[in-house]
Amino acid sequence: MNHKNDDGFDKLLRDAFDGPVADGGFSDRVMQALPPRRRASSWMLVAAMSAAGAIACWLALGTAPVLRAGWHDWLHRDASSAAIILFLVVVVMSLLGLGWGLAEVEDREGQGLGAPR
Repeated sequence: MNHKNDDGFDKLLRDAFDGPVADGGFSDRVMQALPPRRRASSWMLVAAMSAAGAIACWLALGTAPVLRAGWHDWLHRDASSAAIILFLVVVVMSLLGLGWGLAEVEDREGQGLGAPR
């Protein structure tokens, strides 16, 4: 469904809504028979995939001279161009990950999948 049309459909459905449909308690019985909702433990998956990505990057770029020089200069607190580039890459990637995480939370809350408030 298109998000631009959601408000119109919502209004039409709410205007035509007469109230709950009598089902003889069927919905209540079904809801009581369902197992309790499990809380998704996606943080373990995020941690595992982050570690796998870090290892893959280290294996792919571990022998790159600019990475080694930047790492060496960063550890020795020398503000070389390689160290500054390495620092900027770390900051930008962290901000991209943060933005992605925030976007995912907003998407999940919009779909009713987020944690209850």
